[in-house]
Amino acid sequence: MLGKVVIVGTGLIGGSFALALKRAGAVREVVGMERAPDAAARALALGIADSITASPQAAMNGADLVLLAAPVAQTARILETLLPYLEPGTVLTDAGSTKADVAATARAVLGERARQFVPGHPIAGRETNGPDAALADLYQGKKTVITPLPENAPGDVGLVAAAWRLCGAIIHTLTPEQHDGVFAAVSHLPHLLAYALVDDIARKPHADLLFQYAASGFRDFTRIAGSSPEMWRDISLANRDALLTELDAYLAQLTALRARLAAHDGPALEAIYTNAQRARRAWSEAIETAEPPVPASASTKQESP
Repeated sequence: MLGKVVIVGTGLIGGSFALALKRAGAVREVVGMERAPDAAARALALGIADSITASPQAAMNGADLVLLAAPVAQTARILETLLPYLEPGTVLTDAGSTKADVAATARAVLGERARQFVPGHPIAGRETNGPDAALADLYQGKKTVITPLPENAPGDVGLVAAAWRLCGAIIHTLTPEQHDGVFAAVSHLPHLLAYALVDDIARKPHADLLFQYAASGFRDFTRIAGSSPEMWRDISLANRDALLTELDAYLAQLTALRARLAAHDGPALEAIYTNAQRARRAWSEAIETAEPPVPASASTKQESP
């Protein structure tokens, strides 16, 4: 049972975390810190937070756990605001999609008190944002990756893991560097590609005609281009090096595909398509085995901030 949980950013990710803990009966009080007045009002109206405050001192007083659920570029500013009121027994965590930069920021801002910061990343979401997008079952059966720092106390890591388990999440552990390399390939690059394709088509002089005939394949491939541009700008820049490595590898694959297409090399194209089909089917079956069915309301996904 958690006493007081502070949510910095009461939108999709933070709001869903709060709702899940409340549904589990695992928290006495949720205090929201929200920069947007409209979002603050909605978080209260929806029962995400029991109270909203703009005062970091009031929010941090007696807090057991603080979740930073804001774009990763805001991490330093938020930690600087909270640090003067950080009590010895309070554990900080985050939900950002990059981890090495967040860990470095925590050490730079918090100094030796970075031991109280346990980085995390829930692998769930939706294209919609804000408190109205929050779902109590968003994390049910979904992975949450924790990337502990060497200086973290085992009990603090355990508290963060327990909180996510109470939300229904399945806990995985990686180093911050491992995390960023993995997600550059399977999350950050796909978002970049989806944005690039839609932007390319939108800039064509006959874009209206093209969009008129775009159907389910285009919709499925570009679904994540509906995600927050601000959030994905920050993620792309925060994980720039790993993302550039994956982008270069993908460009090489496209160049090879182009050469085979130009050469009318049907067997080579089919071999690539067949290998991709086989790998995707295996991945899909593994996901279905590992994760329980997702309620229809939570089936549309994007990565977290």
